[in-house]
Amino acid sequence: MSGSVKSVPYRDIEDPVILRRLLEATLLLEQNLDLPALLHHVISEGCSMTGARYGALGVLNEDRSGLAEFLTVGLETEEEQRIGDRPTGLGVLGLLISDSRPLRLTNLGDHPDSFGFPPNHPKMESFLGVPIKVGGEVFGNLYLTDKIGWSEFTDDDEVLVQALAISAGIAIQNSRLHERAQVAAVYEDRDRLARDLHDTVIQRLFAVGLSLQSLAGGAAPEGIVDRLKSVVSDIDDTIRQIRSSIYSLGSTGDDRGTRAQVLSLVHSLMPVVGFEVPVSFGGVVDSTISDHVVEHLLATIREALSNIGRHAMATRATLSLSVASGQCRLQVTDNGCGIDNEEGVEGGLGLLNLQRRAEKLNGTMTIESPESGGTSLIWQVPANG
Repeated sequence: MSGSVKSVPYRDIEDPVILRRLLEATLLLEQNLDLPALLHHVISEGCSMTGARYGALGVLNEDRSGLAEFLTVGLETEEEQRIGDRPTGLGVLGLLISDSRPLRLTNLGDHPDSFGFPPNHPKMESFLGVPIKVGGEVFGNLYLTDKIGWSEFTDDDEVLVQALAISAGIAIQNSRLHERAQVAAVYEDRDRLARDLHDTVIQRLFAVGLSLQSLAGGAAPEGIVDRLKSVVSDIDDTIRQIRSSIYSLGSTGDDRGTRAQVLSLVHSLMPVVGFEVPVSFGGVVDSTISDHVVEHLLATIREALSNIGRHAMATRATLSLSVASGQCRLQVTDNGCGIDNEEGVEGGLGLLNLQRRAEKLNGTMTIESPESGGTSLIWQVPANG
């Protein structure tokens, strides 16, 4: 908040005007103000009630080792821009982080832990710092400097600011609880969507697939059987993709899980392959495949997709990864020129290397040539190898 702060004459803490303003600041917690606006108001009230020329509020980072946010009152926007980077919790400001007790100083610069001021920073002398905490947990600190007309802040100032700090602490805590509630609501919606996908969409697709299969099994005009089989195959692929989405919706959001690593690797290899490769998952991939297997799995994917880009002359490829009965199964299929026509099978394609990786994990690696053309690589190993 920019602009100068109006001060009030010194009053006793029992002054009705001061008490009313303190109550009003606390009642703001009931209003629908966003957190930065509310904290700015708390700082402004602290400055106004104590006669401080400048005020600031620092919110601690998650491990409480420094300041993640730093809000100020009393400085013009241009002044803040000239000062540059916000404080991170060094010097006297860091004292309240390591020792969460109120701190009053007559001259900020005389303290042995004073870190000094950066260029273009206004001179500040008297100082009052109060921790912001709720239930013994420290969220940040409220700082006031330069009490106008007085050489230092008083005992009553400290009591008033401590009361304001309690309000600020409650506001920060409420904001974080609200954020957690929103995250919980998102996960609840994801779970609901996953259930709906499974209970409705997949079941209906499955029923349609069965109906088409029954039609394909009976007498039909020439060519219709092949078309129906193709439709059934497409439906099966759709079901697998939806199941993959369901597993993704149910994941914990850990960006280092197996799914996330596979997707990230495939995406990074798109310039090498020359096109986007769709990826599907089956089974509980994240929690079943061991880290040791994942290491070999990612290397195999990298080699297989790189080979497609270098040798296969393909325009389309798919990758599927599934876990069933304790086995991790990777299949990479392309519509390229096929294994027989590719050069340097054992060297360029690195098939021997992929096979050795599989055998090292007590698994297998096979190459198939689908009737439709192209190549299908199947790499299967124990998931917990």
